[in-house]
Amino acid sequence: MRVILVEDNALLADGIARLFRAYGHDIVATSDTAEHLLDQVAAHRPDVAVVDIRLPPTYTDEGIRAAIALRRAYPTQGILVLSQHVETIYASELIADSADGYVGYLLKDRVGEASSVIDAAASIAAGGTVIDPDVVAALLRRRVNVSRTGTLTDRERDVLALLAAGRTNTAIARDLHIQETTVVKHVSNIMAKLDLPPSQDQHRRVLAVLIALGLSP
Repeated sequence: MRVILVEDNALLADGIARLFRAYGHDIVATSDTAEHLLDQVAAHRPDVAVVDIRLPPTYTDEGIRAAIALRRAYPTQGILVLSQHVETIYASELIADSADGYVGYLLKDRVGEASSVIDAAASIAAGGTVIDPDVVAALLRRRVNVSRTGTLTDRERDVLALLAAGRTNTAIARDLHIQETTVVKHVSNIMAKLDLPPSQDQHRRVLAVLIALGLSP
């Protein structure tokens, strides 16, 4: 993968860059502000842009605003947003139009889980949507679409949160300590309850999450 990295913390930026390079990927541009992100993407056409939410000069929402602008300008550009804390407002803004994929939101704590970050970036570059499980849990607590998800069981909600994190059925089975065949049944039940018929379109999982969060009709 070709990666653009926008992170103002020099130590963290170096660590993320080393992580991607260790897995054989190229850091084609770096910056500590989001000011030139669109120009950098136009010049380098990376597979993924990794962007911190809070950047200079105000350290508020520069990163998320740049990510949203980038998504509008380049709908199939992979964007992985990193955040120090769960910020549900920004997460909602970013994923509200994420049925088309190519977007992700992870907490910086995940950087220590090397394979998780690389797998997330690869999934995003391929058109997937990856949302940190802790972010999903917070969003579900704040704005669950009860009219569409009221019939989901607690276990189905657990599975739904892991679907949002981009987990495969195998990974979900491992995380929840259940059989993969059981995961398949839970996913099938979720899709049926959310009125999402069988389809070859992998974004059906993303749509299920958006519906649950009240971000899709």
